[in-house]
Amino acid sequence: MKKRNIDSVPTTALSPTHEWLDVEALADVEITSEHTSHPIESALLAGRGSGWRAAGSGRQTIRITFTHPQPLRQIWLTFHEPEVERTQEYVLRWSPDRGQSFQEIVRQQWNFSPHGSTSETEDHHVDLPAVTLLELSITPDISRGNAFASLARLRLA
Repeated sequence: MKKRNIDSVPTTALSPTHEWLDVEALADVEITSEHTSHPIESALLAGRGSGWRAAGSGRQTIRITFTHPQPLRQIWLTFHEPEVERTQEYVLRWSPDRGQSFQEIVRQQWNFSPHGSTSETEDHHVDLPAVTLLELSITPDISRGNAFASLARLRLA
C-alpha cells in the first residue's frame, strides 16, 4: 500500500499551471483604494509583490474592465490574513455589457484566525463567453470591524 502524510503538503496553495490572461495588456483596473506599499498590481501581476491592500477599512471594490470581451474559464483568488480574527465576505460578479447589467458568480464568507485558518484560496471554474467587466467586492469584516481588505492573488484564464 502506498501512502503519504498530507501534513507535508504546503499550506499555501499554488495556482495551477495555466496560461493566465495578461490583465495588464487586456484591461483597465479601478479600485476604491490601495495602500501605497501594496498596489493592485501586486495581486494581479505575477512576481510583483505581496498582494493588494486597501488604504482604509470597510468594503472595497476591484473592477477589471476588458478592452475587448474576454471568455473566462477560471478565476483563481487567494486571500491571506495572519493577524486579525474576522469573517470576510466577497462577491464576484461579471457583466457582458460594460456594467449595464451584472450576474453574480459567487458570494462567499470565510473565517480567518491567526491560530487556525490564515489563508483562503478559491478556484472558480466558470463558463463566461464574453466578459467586459469583472467585479470583486470585499467586505473584510462582516461584523463591521475596522479590518482592511486585502487580496494576495487574482488570476484569470
